[in-house]
Amino acid sequence: MMTEGGLVQLFGDLRPALARFLLSRGAERDEAEDILQDVHLKLLAEKLGPVAQPRAYLYSMANNHFLMHRRAAGRRSRREEDWVGVHGGDAGEVDDRPSIETELIAREQLATLQRVLDDMPERSRVIFRRFRIEGEPQRQIAEGLGISVSAVEKHLARAYEAIASARLRWNEDRLDRRHLTGERNRHAI
Repeated sequence: MMTEGGLVQLFGDLRPALARFLLSRGAERDEAEDILQDVHLKLLAEKLGPVAQPRAYLYSMANNHFLMHRRAAGRRSRREEDWVGVHGGDAGEVDDRPSIETELIAREQLATLQRVLDDMPERSRVIFRRFRIEGEPQRQIAEGLGISVSAVEKHLARAYEAIASARLRWNEDRLDRRHLTGERNRHAI
């Protein structure tokens, strides 16, 4: 049986293999990284009980997130096609730009993420940027900084934990604001 902390550690060890697994299932590289980020945040955010088969659990979790991601993309595509069909016009006339509300939310999330990154120790911030943004392999980062791959993984784990914590706070804050403005349960009769 593996505990929650061990599961997060194992996830870090298996991350490259999980990425290859998702790529073999048909995910694009960026899509696979997004899915793995979601899995990692879920592992950090949720209280999980002991897991009997941790490797199988992580592969299953990655596969489930992949399937959810694909289903959501399919629903979004069908919804857009239906909207075009109802409102007339060519599919080429669909505006792919996000709504103003979505754009404002994304800017707020980006500002929150930037504050989290700014508050990280410099080495963690550099490692996160090189791995997550520039796509540099962990081994190459380790060699460039003269540290072990394990140390790189620990810096990344701390960065992901800080991001997950900020994301939870941001979501809780949004729920509180919705409650204060009466948005929650606005459709209740």
